[in-house]
Amino acid sequence: MPLSAAIDAYHALLTPDVATASWLRLAEELRVRQLYFGARPLATVLRPRLITAQQYAHLQHAVGLVATAARSVVAPALEPGPLGEAIRAVLMLTPQEQALIALHPGYADHSAHSRMDTFFTVDGSSLQFVEYNAESPAAIAYEDLLSEAFLTLPIMGEFVRNYRLRPLPARERMHATLLDCWREAGAPGGTPSVAIVDWHGLPTATEFVQFATFFAQHNLPTIICSPDELQFREGVLVAIHDNQATPVNIILKRVLTSELLTHYGDHALEHPLMQAYAAGACVVVNSFRAKLLHKKSLFALLSDEQFTYDLPAETRAALAAHIPWTRVVRPGPTQYQGATLDLLDFARRNRERLLLKPNDDYGGRGITIGWEVDAATWDAALAAALISPFVIQEKVQIAYETYPTLIDDQVVFAPRLVDSDPFLFGSSVQGCLCRLSTVTLLNVTAGGGSTVPVFVLE
Repeated sequence: MPLSAAIDAYHALLTPDVATASWLRLAEELRVRQLYFGARPLATVLRPRLITAQQYAHLQHAVGLVATAARSVVAPALEPGPLGEAIRAVLMLTPQEQALIALHPGYADHSAHSRMDTFFTVDGSSLQFVEYNAESPAAIAYEDLLSEAFLTLPIMGEFVRNYRLRPLPARERMHATLLDCWREAGAPGGTPSVAIVDWHGLPTATEFVQFATFFAQHNLPTIICSPDELQFREGVLVAIHDNQATPVNIILKRVLTSELLTHYGDHALEHPLMQAYAAGACVVVNSFRAKLLHKKSLFALLSDEQFTYDLPAETRAALAAHIPWTRVVRPGPTQYQGATLDLLDFARRNRERLLLKPNDDYGGRGITIGWEVDAATWDAALAAALISPFVIQEKVQIAYETYPTLIDDQVVFAPRLVDSDPFLFGSSVQGCLCRLSTVTLLNVTAGGGSTVPVFVLE
């Protein structure tokens, strides 16, 4: 049976009574499990994202190929020579970032856990990647708990009478990844102890608590602290929490490197976390080398044949199929579909199919969508992009699906933009975030999104 038929069958089960009971149960489950982004509930619709086993396998294979290619392409950035210099120029690394990247993290993979943000159409005909969140990916715990919450809904109970669903949990893989990195680094400190590090008062704070609870249940002591609460004393990194100094040797780094460097300025490299990292007293997951993969300009490398020509044929085909044409915003010539052209002239004349992104930001900040602004606004954004690190990227096919919600006690079906964002551990996919939006800038941080769990329809 086609996936669309299964989705239609799900929607047909949403009678007023079932929908109302499911809506009330969902609200309660979100409250009990603290599934909020700040004060906003994560889920505002009554259906999870459904994909077939074949689609999930396709997602795993394609994302794995591209993630492996990304690691291969950026590897020379750690070496001297013309190729490494060219790659670093595209990534636009700051001097402080380069100093941190030069330090070995103790384990091999630049990004032990990551997330590829994609648009995957319901029929599986189009899979387009838009960026690689390789430094501090969120939502693993959210997705696991949303799956549990949705399985309690009356509508899901009705649906699974005729359909078999498989959730895609990833917290256990995250737990194992932290310990694997720690062991690979020589098990500093002797007994593993985790600190989840980010600023206090963030809207994602509930996920930190969910991870800390899960890790503790699996015999991995965990605390939550801010960068200001770390100290490096006599070769030991400690977190000052509730007036107590707790030794920690695994840092689940949710704070972005760019934020650390901005916050601490010229003294950032003297921060206790950096000192402990350089001394090998802790492992940081993800390490500072994740910046090599996290920059938006990674896609400029992956969509430029001068950096990918020696990759395997299957990998080059995957890059051509899934990675949009992307370039650093700089004056001068570039290649587009085999032709040489002037980048800025091309950008000015093709606003309707291009967008601008800051090279190292998140939450949709600073993005200008060419097809949603007028020519004057686009030209101003293009001029600004020449001053600070920006990339320009070609529009991809956006995925849409119809989702039900309850408004004034009535079931309302409406189209939503849908992204499918698989979680990676190394280059292996396990689990998937799904965000929905009624606006093009599909991002929960930006305020226009909703999150739902992903289930494989067996």
